[in-house]
Amino acid sequence: MPVALASPGDGTGRLFVADLPGVIRVIGADGRLLDEPFLDITDRVVRLRSGYDERGLLGLAFHPRFAENGRFFVYYSAPPRAGAPGGWDHTSRISEFAVSTDNNRADPGSERVVLEVDQPQSNHNGGSIVFGPDGYLYIPLGDGGGARDVGRGHPPGGNGQDITTLLGSILRIDIDGPKPYGIPADNPFVGREGRDEIYAYGLRNPWRTAFDAGGEHRLFAADAGQYLWESVKIIIPGGNHGWNLREGNHAFDPENPRESPEDVPRVGRRGEPLVDAIIEYPNADQPGGIGQVVIGGYVYRGSALPALAGRYIFGEWNRAGAEGDGIIFAATPPEDPEKMWEFTEVEVAAGGTENRTVGAYILAFGEDADHELYVLTAESRGPTGETGRVYRLVPAP
Repeated sequence: MPVALASPGDGTGRLFVADLPGVIRVIGADGRLLDEPFLDITDRVVRLRSGYDERGLLGLAFHPRFAENGRFFVYYSAPPRAGAPGGWDHTSRISEFAVSTDNNRADPGSERVVLEVDQPQSNHNGGSIVFGPDGYLYIPLGDGGGARDVGRGHPPGGNGQDITTLLGSILRIDIDGPKPYGIPADNPFVGREGRDEIYAYGLRNPWRTAFDAGGEHRLFAADAGQYLWESVKIIIPGGNHGWNLREGNHAFDPENPRESPEDVPRVGRRGEPLVDAIIEYPNADQPGGIGQVVIGGYVYRGSALPALAGRYIFGEWNRAGAEGDGIIFAATPPEDPEKMWEFTEVEVAAGGTENRTVGAYILAFGEDADHELYVLTAESRGPTGETGRVYRLVPAP
């Protein structure tokens, strides 16, 4: 069940795919999957449910100087750490590993735990760690799971609006500074109320985040909604991105989550402005809904598909009314930055179904060293079987 794809940026043309149960595989420059895994940490990952699970090996990021230092980082769901609150579900762990003398094999004994975050529920784990153009590591975390940002492990008002917890936020840390990690001096909450690690907050479940390789190098995050709205946001440093005051750009009431109140909040509980989503669409739980979970992607900066240049390519896990048929979208930035981005479905001419759709659940997107894009899919909802596929987006024949 492939959930992350990364290029090491070392000139080899290889790609690395993270599989949810805890294995990282290597795709050679010739497009062939190597027989032996790069890293297998299935024995360190919490035991997964076969039918559906949001835990597992969720993120993979190579150090910007991987070609020189052989360092890379993973995000995975571990059993609750010693000292975790009683009854909580698992611990999210960000760890550093090193490559072995074989460039296609990591050293499993080289693990250095960088950061651990206790998780009260099994879902809403975020996980698509990524290095920014500034060399810092960005770590998206969901709101602690369950539903509505309430219940066990959720304070009054929710984790999304609580800047004293790491949950519901995107973190920004320095992994080249003091061990286990350092805090960049210009992080938004350094020297003021809030956790120093927080870069942005007000997120429910940021499922796949990525920096634009061109333009202003902005950080895009898809935020999975509750029942009504799926959305994509451009992350603003120090910004409150709304959850659980809003779902997308609509008011949210945790006590009545299937109806949006008419009065839409514009500011957070400390008077700070709420950051609007740039893209949103209705969830399948409401009439006219498009799908069930938004999947974050990339601004296309490759050369193979000039019609998509500068457009944000993202997806939907499963089309409304279907069972295993994701959607690929292309969104166009507006001339007026105050307006929403318009998006259309991208038809699939090969590798999908006869009716020009994907024909499988979309789990994630990936980008290679040339900024060409890949779609990661599976035919099953859970981490079982061998139906996972990695497709490259190329021009239709």
